[in-house]
Amino acid sequence: MKRGAGTRGVTLVELIVAIAIIGTGVAGILAVMEATTRRSADPMIMQQAQLIGESYLEEILQKKFYDPDTDTVCPAREATRAGYDNVCDYNGLSNAGALDQLGNPVAGLESYNVAATVSSAGVALGSVNNADGTVRVLRVEVVVSHATFAGVSVPLTGYRVNYNCNLAADPGCKPL
Repeated sequence: MKRGAGTRGVTLVELIVAIAIIGTGVAGILAVMEATTRRSADPMIMQQAQLIGESYLEEILQKKFYDPDTDTVCPAREATRAGYDNVCDYNGLSNAGALDQLGNPVAGLESYNVAATVSSAGVALGSVNNADGTVRVLRVEVVVSHATFAGVSVPLTGYRVNYNCNLAADPGCKPL
């Protein structure tokens, strides 16, 4: 068959090159979309972890500085979370799955792990410290992590101050 001057066509080589270029471009776009889709839940998981941590921290900081049963700082921890009545009861708390203040699991938050630490040693908040043997300030640290997403770890720190203890001679000051 004769090709005329006005006839245009695509050779087999040109067609294969065009398919290869288009295929490479589509593969690149799909790779970006796949990575974006895979990571689209990360901000939600980080936000949820932060909200869980804030909830735990608020719960802890609202408890009494001293144990109301023994009137001492950091006695032995209560048996169950529902019985926690002072800040130090939360020291060493480790929950697999977020729990409410009574210790009941919260539906949909089973993949989050929560750990809390309460300490008085070496803690200072401005000029308020525990240097003379009386406990005036406690540091509370809550860390929320996710069981599936290893990179998720949200640490939060708060301080609980004994407002009844200004001088070592104050009746509200108690040793640890």
